[in-house]
Amino acid sequence: MIDENGYRPNVGIILCNRDNLVFWARRRSQDGWQFPQGGIKRSETAEQALYRELREEVGLDRDHVHVMGRTQDWLHYDIPRRYLRTARHTQFRGQKQIWFLLRLVADEGMVRLDLTEDPEFDAWRWVDYWSPLEDIVAFKRRVYEQALNELAPLLAGAWE
Repeated sequence: MIDENGYRPNVGIILCNRDNLVFWARRRSQDGWQFPQGGIKRSETAEQALYRELREEVGLDRDHVHVMGRTQDWLHYDIPRRYLRTARHTQFRGQKQIWFLLRLVADEGMVRLDLTEDPEFDAWRWVDYWSPLEDIVAFKRRVYEQALNELAPLLAGAWE
């Protein structure tokens, strides 16, 4: 599903633990690390897509997390031409995302990257909240910065 401006609706997931470290995952068979994310299907709300993607990519269910908040508006990024699959969508130019901040309330042993036949990730680790800005691919950096900045105030005093 591509909107009139060429953007695919998507959810981004910032999952944090009790120490406000965030879940950082390596794309399968690649060197790239990122937050979990995925497309919103035509019949889904952003929240429904969040829980579907969380299950598919991280192995967690709704009762394993607490939703702390989400971005108010869509955040957009364009995909560089060299990464575009031109035969797939001629008008496709990038993603528009609603980002969610989640707190893991279950044991981290519940994380499973292998629940689907074609897993998105093959490794994960906890990292400092701001460190993904140093490691994310350049064309996503601005959106990551916007999401992290907007959602950071929700962490203040969360466990006090």
